[in-house]
Amino acid sequence: MATKVYIVYYSMYGHVEKLAEEIKKGAASVEGVEATLWQVPETLQDEVLGKMSAPPKSDAPIITPNELADADGFVFGFPTRFGMMAAQFKAFLDATGGLWRTQQLAGKPAGIFYSTGSQGGGQETTALTAITQLVHHGMIFVPIGYTFGAGMFEMENIKGGSPYGAGTFAGDGSRQPTKLELEQAFHQGKYIATITKKLKGATA
Repeated sequence: MATKVYIVYYSMYGHVEKLAEEIKKGAASVEGVEATLWQVPETLQDEVLGKMSAPPKSDAPIITPNELADADGFVFGFPTRFGMMAAQFKAFLDATGGLWRTQQLAGKPAGIFYSTGSQGGGQETTALTAITQLVHHGMIFVPIGYTFGAGMFEMENIKGGSPYGAGTFAGDGSRQPTKLELEQAFHQGKYIATITKKLKGATA
């Protein structure tokens, strides 16, 4: 039976979504792993999104809280709002009380990725504050550490991400994830999928 890794994300302007797509590719590159992209529900009205010049959503399916229980591992992604996860993703997690009561997600590995508007916009605080959500569900936080190798020490060019997970900088919205940022996202997907597969095998 395939190991199921869900890449669950919220993206308003597409930056997080591009990272999610690379994470999916990385996870799917591990033999025996089935990687699936999911979006969390939007909480803003279309009129508001229009005023914010948000592009249309992708065709990735919208996930419901109970569907999380079907996965063996996760990678959660979201843009940052004032150094924490966007409200849309928080609202989704707030709806997982039923899973929390029964601890259906306990013991499952989960990673985090993110996008901020600037270098001081909260790449690490977003990950740190998001870990509390995993803790209450009993999930196992899987950081990438420095397993990405030399790419973690890039100094000549701006690069998002950290030992906590892959990341990108959106700037005013015109900056898109760089080749190195996308490579780090691919690495994160592959890394977490490998760990998820090992954990599932150990408990089978």
